Amino acid sequence: MAYVLAIAGSPSHPSRTYSLLEDATQRLQQQGIETGILSVRDIAAEDLAYGRYDSPALEQPKALIEKADGLIIATPIYKASYTGVLKAFLDLLPQKALVGKVVLPLATGGTLAHYLSIDYSLKPVLSELGARNYISTVYAIDKQIQRLGEGGIQLDDEVEQRLNLSIQELAIAVTQAQAASKELAPA
Repeated sequence: MAYVLAIAGSPSHPSRTYSLLEDATQRLQQQGIETGILSVRDIAAEDLAYGRYDSPALEQPKALIEKADGLIIATPIYKASYTGVLKAFLDLLPQKALVGKVVLPLATGGTLAHYLSIDYSLKPVLSELGARNYISTVYAIDKQIQRLGEGGIQLDDEVEQRLNLSIQELAIAVTQAQAASKELAPA
């Protein structure tokens, strides 16, 4: 079964970004894709702030990334860029940690003015880590995501449609990538 790791780059919880990420993983699960969520805010602040590449606390996150066929990387946009906690985490990953991974960037923000933030700020860092296969980015402004009292969310119709298309694209891509890796594996 294909596996997608969802990485939550929000420094706060609960958040619209985390809720959108949870919704995306549920959609993948409905398509038969195994998922997991890693919240970078749960990693020790000292490890992130002091760049402790060899911290034992990073062994599990690195192993989850290595296991993943695909990644969803979700972040709120602050000051026209992704969060500092996400940047600190990405800086601690091995140089080519994302080689061969299918990546779906998700972002939330207060205004459409930051729609291209993913392309000019996050994707260059992901590319440096080896990411080459990107699924269409989903960017939603805060008013397009309504959190419901029971914990779910209600998405604006346009965001709902874009998220569905991106999730379908991701499911197909990770399934194909997993099948191809099985064919290449030594018997």
